[in-house]
Amino acid sequence: MLPSIENEILSINGKKLNGKIHYQLAPKELIESTLQLGEGVLNDTGALVINTGSFTGRSPKDKFTVHDELTAELVHWNEFNIPLAEKYYDIIYSKISDYIINLPEVWVRDCSACADPRFRLNFRVFNEKPWGNLFAYNMFLRPKEEELINFSPEWQLIVCPGLLLDPKECGIRQQNVSLISFKHKTILIAGSGYTGEMKKGIFTILNYILPQEKNVLSMHCSANVGQDGDTAIFFGLSGTGKTTLSADPNRKLIGDDEHGWTNNTIFNFEGGCYAKCIHLTEEKEPEIFNAIQPGAIVENTCFFIDSNKINFDDASVTENTRVSYPLHFITNSLNPSISGLPKNIFFLTCDAFGILPPISKLSAGQAMYQFISGYTAKVAGTETDVKEPKSTFSACFGAPFLPLHPGKYAEMLGKKMNENKVTVWLVNTGWTGGAYGEGTRMKLSNTRAMIAAALEGKLENVQFDQHPIFGFQIPTTCPNVDSAILNPRNTWTDKNVYDEKAKYLAGLFVKNFEKYSSGVSQETLAGAPIL
Repeated sequence: MLPSIENEILSINGKKLNGKIHYQLAPKELIESTLQLGEGVLNDTGALVINTGSFTGRSPKDKFTVHDELTAELVHWNEFNIPLAEKYYDIIYSKISDYIINLPEVWVRDCSACADPRFRLNFRVFNEKPWGNLFAYNMFLRPKEEELINFSPEWQLIVCPGLLLDPKECGIRQQNVSLISFKHKTILIAGSGYTGEMKKGIFTILNYILPQEKNVLSMHCSANVGQDGDTAIFFGLSGTGKTTLSADPNRKLIGDDEHGWTNNTIFNFEGGCYAKCIHLTEEKEPEIFNAIQPGAIVENTCFFIDSNKINFDDASVTENTRVSYPLHFITNSLNPSISGLPKNIFFLTCDAFGILPPISKLSAGQAMYQFISGYTAKVAGTETDVKEPKSTFSACFGAPFLPLHPGKYAEMLGKKMNENKVTVWLVNTGWTGGAYGEGTRMKLSNTRAMIAAALEGKLENVQFDQHPIFGFQIPTTCPNVDSAILNPRNTWTDKNVYDEKAKYLAGLFVKNFEKYSSGVSQETLAGAPIL
């Protein structure tokens, strides 16, 4: 422990921490502590495998923001930004403080976010569990030892998965909570061991601070850069391929999930990756597969019987199996993770209806319309019992993490796209030849080939057809891809059924967009599908 901060971290809410404080431990020490507590095991490659308990994903209905004079008018209150009165923050903070100061051990880490030093945010994390502190090490920026001497945390993050709260007393829905106070610059997490709550808590506050205070567009996206300095951005909801497609061995990875767009840079918010690993294989995703090594944390997976080898196809605990690891575990990651302005943007959608083209070029209006829509479609319920896909619209491809009105982010993106003459592509990583249950999933090799062609400028001079309903420009040829799959209508046996389903999907877009139509430009409205 550094002498200059030893006394500073001994108390929370004016109360002294009674237990042993473990400050800034190395990954090896955190892993040893987890193993000693019996809360994790090592797999055959030396990665730490843990179970996060009853929560294997975020709990959006239990995420609250304190409603006070700072947030009352600025926050876009909705089903994701749920207000909580200040009096309840005081109660919850007191409960968490009393709980953590009486723990026998507490793991403390100083971290940062934002690779561009002009926008660096320092914060301190207090963890009940050593594996939670390891997650913080993996996912956030790691200050050097000389930087820690004068480290001044602006925010604090207190994480107590073992604390179950009284919902009535605390004004919340159930025993767990993820609570943000912008006035107190504090994130409180109780009752949930899902590590992603920490990551998304920091992301949420950056989505509040950067656009309105720093004129930086915050984005839920992955990003990489080519040898010629051409930056590419990949927007998409969970499961659409952001992490997979940005981990390209021929390009440097800037980051897999959260970035800022300034007047002259694209920069990563984080210091690590948090990748899905359901059905993970070395053949399809070698960079992620090989990142499962000592120091990585694998969550909620199962082993093959009588072994410590992970069965990545086993979803008996959850479909949302995850692995976190530092960015440098990716062999071709960019360090520091800052690059120049983008030339191409890809909107990724996993369209389980099988309607959207595997790749298409968008006009400026269509790009804005698609960004605000934030569409993907998943198989509803259990895949064995339910065949009808379920549409999902998430504004700006990240609605649960956006404290401000979506129009703020969309306006900034539109301005930056126009100023930098960025080409925008829509990529469907979902189904072709029919909806889920009838068609087939897009081959990853084909998707990679189409994105590579776009990045290398090989689609600039090909002929395009216009989709009759959505208006997208569909290339008629693409290097290393069978032309027969490029127009989705041609892949369906019954073209009339395709046309009807396309109209149905377009109707879902139009209905979803009604809530935004009064606050967007005519150019954006003109990007809507034609019914």
